[in-house]
Amino acid sequence: MLRTALHNLLAHKTRLAVSVLAACLGVAFVCGTLVFADSVATAQRAAMSRDFASVAVTVTAKESPSAAPHTDALDDALARQLADVPGVAAVRPTVDGVAFLNSADGSPLRADERWSNLAAAYVPGKDGKDNRYPLVSGRAPMSADELAVDSGTAGAGGFSIGDTVTLATDGPVMTKRLVGIVTTKDTRVTARGTLALFDKATAQRLFASPGHYTRIDLSAAAGTGQIELSRRVTEVLPADRTEAVTGAAQAQQQAALIDTLTRGYAKLPMLFSGLSLFISSFLIINTFTLLVSRRTREIALLRAIGASSRQVANSVLLEALLIGFAASAAGFLLGLGIASALPHILSSGGDTLPQGPLVIRPRSVVATLGVGMGVTVFAAWLPSRKAAKVAPVDAMRLAEQPPHAAPSRIRSGAGLALLVLGAGLLISLTGAKSASEKNLQSAMLGCALLVTALIVLAPLLAGPVIRLTACLGIIGHLARKNVLRDRQRTAATATTLLISTALVAGLAVIGNSTRQALHHQAAAGLSADYVIGSRTTMTGIDSSAIRRVADASGVRIVSPVTDSTMFIGKDVQQISGIDPDTVDAVMNLDFVSGSAKSLGPGRIAISGTLAREYGLSTGDQLDAHIGSSRSVKQYTVAGVYKDNPIAHHAIGARTEVAKTALPHGSVQRILVRTNGNGDPRTIGDRLRTALGNNPLLKVQDREQFIHESAGTMSDLLNMMYGILAIGVVISALSIVNTLALSVVECTREIGVLRAIGMDGSSVCRMICIESMAIAAFGTLLGLAGGLFSAWAVGPMASDAMDQYALVLPWEMLLLVCLASLVIGMVAAALPAYRAAIISPLQAVTET
Repeated sequence: MLRTALHNLLAHKTRLAVSVLAACLGVAFVCGTLVFADSVATAQRAAMSRDFASVAVTVTAKESPSAAPHTDALDDALARQLADVPGVAAVRPTVDGVAFLNSADGSPLRADERWSNLAAAYVPGKDGKDNRYPLVSGRAPMSADELAVDSGTAGAGGFSIGDTVTLATDGPVMTKRLVGIVTTKDTRVTARGTLALFDKATAQRLFASPGHYTRIDLSAAAGTGQIELSRRVTEVLPADRTEAVTGAAQAQQQAALIDTLTRGYAKLPMLFSGLSLFISSFLIINTFTLLVSRRTREIALLRAIGASSRQVANSVLLEALLIGFAASAAGFLLGLGIASALPHILSSGGDTLPQGPLVIRPRSVVATLGVGMGVTVFAAWLPSRKAAKVAPVDAMRLAEQPPHAAPSRIRSGAGLALLVLGAGLLISLTGAKSASEKNLQSAMLGCALLVTALIVLAPLLAGPVIRLTACLGIIGHLARKNVLRDRQRTAATATTLLISTALVAGLAVIGNSTRQALHHQAAAGLSADYVIGSRTTMTGIDSSAIRRVADASGVRIVSPVTDSTMFIGKDVQQISGIDPDTVDAVMNLDFVSGSAKSLGPGRIAISGTLAREYGLSTGDQLDAHIGSSRSVKQYTVAGVYKDNPIAHHAIGARTEVAKTALPHGSVQRILVRTNGNGDPRTIGDRLRTALGNNPLLKVQDREQFIHESAGTMSDLLNMMYGILAIGVVISALSIVNTLALSVVECTREIGVLRAIGMDGSSVCRMICIESMAIAAFGTLLGLAGGLFSAWAVGPMASDAMDQYALVLPWEMLLLVCLASLVIGMVAAALPAYRAAIISPLQAVTET
């Protein structure tokens, strides 16, 4: 039986290659996802992590009652005191912070790589060198107007020794002369980060206070443990202002944070791999079912000469195992390419994934082999059972037996039951007004039941849908007869397109409707012409920049906004500090009750969502604390406004919010209203010039800001194109497989048609119509299921977005329909050619 299985593989290698390719696609996405997740997580760890290998204990300043660190706690006197602690081998005071640089052409340099825009002090030792930053060229910075950068930053920014570099740390733009280029082993920098080095006095002034440091790292002498050293250090520290943390504890905290941040990287690609494997399984099942059907007489003959049912079944499963192994090997190689491409595909706008070498771990190899071989064997299990039931007497039959009618009745009953359950569950959600966890679970269950019902009912629905091809004349009539010859096979072939189309259509409609709602919500909430914002939440816009923006030509109104956090019990909400006198000119606040004029000390306004969540209305009291304030204060609700993404969930007077914001008195956004004259691009350039081309700040016009606000839905729609591409490729393979078998089965019929006058082009046209009919059938069922699901679950978003309405993405839906036609044409090419070259004489003599 082993030799028989190998012989069958070689005898049907072309058709089985289709199964290998189908399984290979699914395996490739699994392998690519795992390697991608490991690679990005490793690169992210490198980009975000300090190396604590040589750090035994780190001494840092504690937070003061105002939630800011004691900037004067760490100084040279404390460093000398720590050096005398028994077990301390070395003391390394450090001043570090964040700095954003402009490239030589004036554009921000890696300004969106927020995890690694590092700045530090160059602190020379007794030999005049800082061993952490070996010099490549030039010299170390020695005065306030000098700067050194790492070689990667110099290359990316186009810098050379002697160039003037513009940068910003926490406010105004600074210009400094580049005097040195260094190297560093800090992985946060080598993983596409930037490094700016200042002299010690300048770094202390920028990131701490004169004469003080941000941390002091200690290394331990031989034989001294980190915990013991930490205990000794703690005894000499001022307990109210400083604290000591072991290097191991810092590394553990860092690892936990990074794991949390990188946990989601594999989720989106895993959706692709799961979908690909699910669709591929239908193709593999179909392929093995067709092969078993074609080899009925051969299997019966094996049974007649002594092969048992188990041997026959095992022979089919062995073929599947070998196919799975081949698919796993090919999928692994293809998966490495996918893993290399995914970071570029998933990086969009300001959210760029960290780059790094591919990380291939044993689990990726094991999972690739396990998934590839497991899926193919599982998919071949049903056909193997069918093969095992072939009786020896079937060897005497020359024709296939018609399918039994009982399964159709059972199928129709089960399909209708699933359809009623799925549709009923989805219809029950049309009155839902919130996307609660319970409603989301019901929606997912309803969609799954609906798609399953369509798959089960597909053989019964094939006749009514495909009969539409009868309008294409006698050629269409013959094509329809061929397609409906085996409706179960036709349905299985169309299922691949049905699944991908239903998923794409449903999510695309929801995504497009949500994007339009977000777009309208942002547009309706913003009346400013420009939004100037800081790239980080912990830095603000300095007051001089606000004055320069206000003085810029073409600017009519400038309204600064302070963004902070508001703590209500354990919940955290965003609050915006606004200027009640100018807010009406830059924001469209639609108050249900109260007004912005009522804001003041102890008085805030809240969004409709927040009011519903906490059962509040105008005049009620709310206990909360804002920003760095640790004491809970009672606020009066001065008004309730409709949800506005520009204003966030709560607003207060800026003078009040800024008191406890971090940094204190800071401004995070400037909303600008122009006089309406002049070229928008020119005004935007004027604003950037007024800001000194500060790389810390981002200037967006109204359209850019609104587009960014709805950007996540654009990413979702882009993902849909990827899912559609998977379905297209696997569906094309499935249709090719089915049509190739159809041509073989109809060889004699085609020969007779050729003999009575049908030319080769007519035969090609007949095969193409068959292919397009199958593709159109799967597409129509998928569209029906996807659109119905989107219509039913869409209202759940209306609670968060009043502007939500069902908006069909006609371009996407048209693309889906055109893709089905293209699939039909492309998939039919090879089978149609083979059918057209069949010799009439040879065909009619085949048995």
